[in-house]
Amino acid sequence: MARPIVLSNNQIFVGLDKYGLVNDFYFPFVGQENLTTARDCHHKIGIYVDGIFSWINDGSWIINLNYETNCLISSITMENKSLHIKLEFNDYIDPDFDSFIRRIKIINQENKQREIRIFMHQVFIISADGRADTVLYVPDKHYVYNYKGKTSLIINGKFSNGTSFDQYAMGNYHVEGKIGTYKDAEDGKLSNNPVEHSSVDSTIRFTNKFDANQSLYLDYWIIAATNQLDARDLNEQYMNNPMDSRLSYAKQHWQTWSRYNYYPDFKYKDESIKSALIIKAHIDNRGSIIASGDSSIFNYGRDYYAYCWPRDACFALWPLIRLSHFDEAKNFFEFCKSIIHPDGYLLHKYQPDRSIGSTWLPLIINGKPDLAIQEDETAIVLFMLEEYLNTSNDINFVESCYDKLIAPIGNFISSYIDDQTGLPHASYDLWEEKFLTSTYTVSTVIAGLTSAINLSYHLNKTEFISVWKITLDKIKSNFDKLYDDSSGYYIKGFLLKPDGSTIKDSTIDMSSLYGAFMFAKLKSSDQKLLSTAKTIEDNLFNVTPSSGVIRYKNDSYFRRNNKYSGNPWIVTTLWLIQFYIMQNNIQTANNLLEWVINKQTITGSLGEQYEAESGYSISVEPLVWSQAELINTILDINLNI
Repeated sequence: MARPIVLSNNQIFVGLDKYGLVNDFYFPFVGQENLTTARDCHHKIGIYVDGIFSWINDGSWIINLNYETNCLISSITMENKSLHIKLEFNDYIDPDFDSFIRRIKIINQENKQREIRIFMHQVFIISADGRADTVLYVPDKHYVYNYKGKTSLIINGKFSNGTSFDQYAMGNYHVEGKIGTYKDAEDGKLSNNPVEHSSVDSTIRFTNKFDANQSLYLDYWIIAATNQLDARDLNEQYMNNPMDSRLSYAKQHWQTWSRYNYYPDFKYKDESIKSALIIKAHIDNRGSIIASGDSSIFNYGRDYYAYCWPRDACFALWPLIRLSHFDEAKNFFEFCKSIIHPDGYLLHKYQPDRSIGSTWLPLIINGKPDLAIQEDETAIVLFMLEEYLNTSNDINFVESCYDKLIAPIGNFISSYIDDQTGLPHASYDLWEEKFLTSTYTVSTVIAGLTSAINLSYHLNKTEFISVWKITLDKIKSNFDKLYDDSSGYYIKGFLLKPDGSTIKDSTIDMSSLYGAFMFAKLKSSDQKLLSTAKTIEDNLFNVTPSSGVIRYKNDSYFRRNNKYSGNPWIVTTLWLIQFYIMQNNIQTANNLLEWVINKQTITGSLGEQYEAESGYSISVEPLVWSQAELINTILDINLNI
């Protein structure tokens, strides 16, 4: 289910699977639209030599995946010992153009001359149902053109000696009993069928003679554009210029971006840089930050993670802000300005083009209308805006956010209060499951209101401060209503009934501890906080064979064995580590951090959760939130060494 390699230029996003094959291709936004998806199709790569054909995912290849140092550029090796062929890939998205480029070094490991044929298969579903796409061979410019409406894709390539593909096949894919043109390749030849429409795919063949132990480079590209002319012009540029310069430029681009001013002897520096690059890959340059580009979750559920949850986006930005990457934060705050409701709140999630995302949160609760929101997603935007100001000192930009974000959000969260409890009105919890007044959300509202007040003082905008202060003091004075004295911990939350009584949800939830110390700012010596931590340790930590911290007791999401109370999550495990750091319990924090680091793949990716018994990654990978919390934790632990 993972995408160990993710590539992006913040407008186009490509995810490669464990074989190095394209399984996700998003354009024109990072996260929207996915033009190829793991539920239906993936691209293939084949080799024909000495009368034998092999797909690189047929089990006969030894494949190793990694990134170039400090770059969103792959470093992949594929070796077939029986064919005496080795392939070395550098895959990247051109920083200046919307094109996916694969530089392939083909190495003939035989002590004789041989003809080697490489087959590149591509399948795109541009229209919603894949029934109205066209793919055709364009003879005058010698490229493959795949299009529908405003989406144009040009597929081409050339060897380092300048020769391009010598055969092609356009066909139907998984429609009318047809499998796809990749089957046409398995005899080493293609039909040269020049056009097809409906659900389509294409395969092109590159052929060259290799002397004994000789290697040659093949540059293959897919250019994405909103019209054929722009794509055609870029194809001409690539055909007429050396492609090694584009790779060198991409390396320089990413190494410049990832050059941080780390402290001397910074522990886990490489792990944090890889995580930062993975986060960056999921950011669209128009402001959206998606939770994950891994579409394979669609094979097991109803939807993707390729949406912008305001909460996840803020968590993604937090370590980038700490590392002085400010443009991404500014773009996101501009994104928020355009999507915020006139009443001052943000909805469940959004698509990268700023339209509303799908939801499962109803507008009717217990027979009465209510907002389908997670209030923490709104409050945390102000918290992160203050983090941005404190690090960047960019008072002018923050002032531009006052009328559109600070005042509307401050007024909303200040007014969204139940008089009976003095606490925020119920909304959906951060796990998107329960409608209640939760400890976590109350904590973020405290943080959001505190930030609204602080930001307003900075900007000398005082008209709402007194009202916000009254509400903030009321929430703080009632915060302990969320503490269960008999059990000794902050509960998940409660739901206020029409008669003024409350229905308590006593679930032991890691987010309650995290919210209390990170956002409500309870002191490290607070006895109720310490008692809650002890309850968390006893009930959520090391309660599965694979260790780690589960989200909450009896978490059923992706639970495969009811013998266990849930699966360990990276985010919740890192939250407990952050608590230990706050307690100055550095040795325990380090020991648990090693568990997380061991879950990180060689490419740096971290999943959402890991199966309770086997410890294997399940759900999406990478998950941006996991990568962000890792960096924050690494920064925290280095500052406390």
